[in-house]
Amino acid sequence: MFGTFRKHQTWLWAIIITVIIFTFVIYFSPYSKLNSSPRGPANLGSINGEKISEQQYINARNEIYLRTFFSTGRWPDEEAKKEGGQVERGIYQWLLLIQEQERLGIHVSDDAAAQKAKEMLGLLQRAGVIPSAEVFLAQILPANGFKLDDFERFVRHDLGVQQLAATVGLDGELITPQELRDLYKRDNQEVATEAVFFSWSNYLAGVTASPSAVSQYYSNRLAVYRLPERVEVSYVRYDLTNYQAEANRELAGMTNLDQQIEEAYRREGTNFLRKVKAESLAEAKVKLRDDERKRFEMQAARKQAADFATPLFDMEPMRAENLKTLAKQKGLTVQVTAPFDSDYGPNEIPGAEDFTKKAFALTPDYPFAGPIVGLEGVYVIALDKKIPSEIPPLDQIQAQVVKDYERDQARGLAVKAGMAFYATLTNELAQGKPFASICLNAKLKPVSVPPVSLSTRDLPAVEDHVSLSQYKQFSFTTPIGRASPFQQTSDGGLIVYVKEKLPLDEAKMNASLPAFANYVRQNRQSEAFNEWFRKVAEKGLRDTPIAHPPPTPSLSSAPKAKKS
Repeated sequence: MFGTFRKHQTWLWAIIITVIIFTFVIYFSPYSKLNSSPRGPANLGSINGEKISEQQYINARNEIYLRTFFSTGRWPDEEAKKEGGQVERGIYQWLLLIQEQERLGIHVSDDAAAQKAKEMLGLLQRAGVIPSAEVFLAQILPANGFKLDDFERFVRHDLGVQQLAATVGLDGELITPQELRDLYKRDNQEVATEAVFFSWSNYLAGVTASPSAVSQYYSNRLAVYRLPERVEVSYVRYDLTNYQAEANRELAGMTNLDQQIEEAYRREGTNFLRKVKAESLAEAKVKLRDDERKRFEMQAARKQAADFATPLFDMEPMRAENLKTLAKQKGLTVQVTAPFDSDYGPNEIPGAEDFTKKAFALTPDYPFAGPIVGLEGVYVIALDKKIPSEIPPLDQIQAQVVKDYERDQARGLAVKAGMAFYATLTNELAQGKPFASICLNAKLKPVSVPPVSLSTRDLPAVEDHVSLSQYKQFSFTTPIGRASPFQQTSDGGLIVYVKEKLPLDEAKMNASLPAFANYVRQNRQSEAFNEWFRKVAEKGLRDTPIAHPPPTPSLSSAPKAKKS
């Protein structure tokens, strides 16, 4: 990299600082693997009249690959490699952002780039993605086909994009005090509501499931009962709780953690509490300490899993049974999942998104994956078998089909009852009768719901029946003193009665306005940047292959990615 990096290598990585990354949405998502067949030099096009060289293309592609790693903590996988067009779009948009940095005279100093790199690597190290900055620079980078110069360019350009976003999004920060108060009132104005729910479970007793009706129901819904492709895997699990003592020792060594949390709270106030989902500074300290403990547990478990996986992957010939063989030698327990599909994953593994993805990528020739970090443990897995998609016969899933039939029929009864009651309700409300008494006279149970605003985050009184966003929509589109029309939901349906608009707490508003202003400015800055980028991309990228995609011959000098 940079002279600063090489000159001060001994101290550059010594300090770990919490990095605050400016977030914005751009029109590409660089998670796809670098296309192994990019375009030849003759087809690279131009951006705003400037021809793109083969080296510029390769450099930008390498930076997109690194950006993926630093954004997700993972190198793109083989599945993502299939989405080459998405990667190519990201490359050209990254080239456009680099060109715009140069046009606006945005230059990143050596010191700023070094500091940024230190923060980025520190973040990955604390998350357990890399063991250290030195290992990343000396081993992981070259192992994946990249040089220090690639990392330097990426850091400079990534920091430059942040400065670019701050520059072009400056107008988005402008907001008058009155506009701010109006926005706060819009988001926090509460209304008092009551509701009556028509849940399918209350009408289940009125349903009869005859064999012929169930059989017909099954025949009409064969596609619904088709089982997707499933896999079954063996695994060795390293429970995070087994490393609690070690994690507590590491945590005890973080003598300045409380000081860092207090400083973040002083800097960000209620925004900080919102980020960590805490009601107070004391609660934030407890939550963040728990997070740090979990991180240390994960690091220790991941190291043990890697020590097991390394010899496993080296065993010849490579066979799935090697997992059980090696586990037996080391006195470890091998468990087997029940068959699971790619949508829901294994019930035995909480937070199994990565587990599921890697399990479905296994083949008889490459039957192993890991270490895989989950919510409660770290796993090394082996493929047991793949089960093709099938439609089970009715006699195998009779109970499930009957249950589905009864639920659908009961929901139909609930909807019918709700629509009939709405006609009665509107007539009697017009006569001045109270909502609650009308419900009770109809032998329905009205629910008095806590005050709700557009910024309300949870509403347990209704969320068993309807989503919070739906309830807000019904509440704020119904006039005061009126009832909403009957609204169908997956549970059956409901009617919302809006009683009154509640007075706003002026003292609370005045205390919350500074943090709210910061939140609004950040959102507007992001929106301004996105709108700017849309316009410059429409013009600047019209002479590139992503505007009119041709066939894609290969660049022989493309780096080959390897898993770290």
